[in-house]
Amino acid sequence: MAGAGYETSDFWAKKARKEGYPARSVYKLMELDAKFRLLRKGFRVLDIGAAPGSWSMWILKTLDGTGFLSSVDLQDLGVHPSADNFHFLQGDLYDPAIRAELAARGPYDLVLSDAAPATSGNRGLDTDRSEALVEAVLDYADGMLRQGGSVVAKLFIGGGQRELLDRMKGSYRTARAFKPEACRTISFETYLVGLQRLDAGSADR
Repeated sequence: MAGAGYETSDFWAKKARKEGYPARSVYKLMELDAKFRLLRKGFRVLDIGAAPGSWSMWILKTLDGTGFLSSVDLQDLGVHPSADNFHFLQGDLYDPAIRAELAARGPYDLVLSDAAPATSGNRGLDTDRSEALVEAVLDYADGMLRQGGSVVAKLFIGGGQRELLDRMKGSYRTARAFKPEACRTISFETYLVGLQRLDAGSADR
């Protein structure tokens, strides 16, 4: 669910094609990482909503054979990196069996999500579904992040942004919204960023 395919007139899409990434969304992650210093070699990372695979490709490139990446999506990833430190799981993140398998490969230093609901054309409905996805990602982070870890989740901006940030402020040293330059100008998406988890809860038990 991470990002969309190419648009021939789009600068970022053309750049992605030239550099071998399946979607322009990779540049959003690069900008998030440059601003917040999210990813380091040796990290264990969970990529939720990973298809069509641009974020996973860049994470593996940055890890450079260190750490570990777990990726999950309802759809096939679309790319098939050959790396010993990578595992892709196709399935529903709401499925307890999927959650248990991902938890078994943690705890994680970083939980990332570019997941988005299938859009209906009804902005209110789409933002509600997006907020529910973010809640699910935060639930994953609550159970699977190490103390000091970070979470990033895409959100369609609606009425629930403040409540989600308030939830994050109770668990992270820093919680804020950030819209990368690579987002489309007309897009109503942003990213919620929680840095330095204060209490890892069940992740370290």
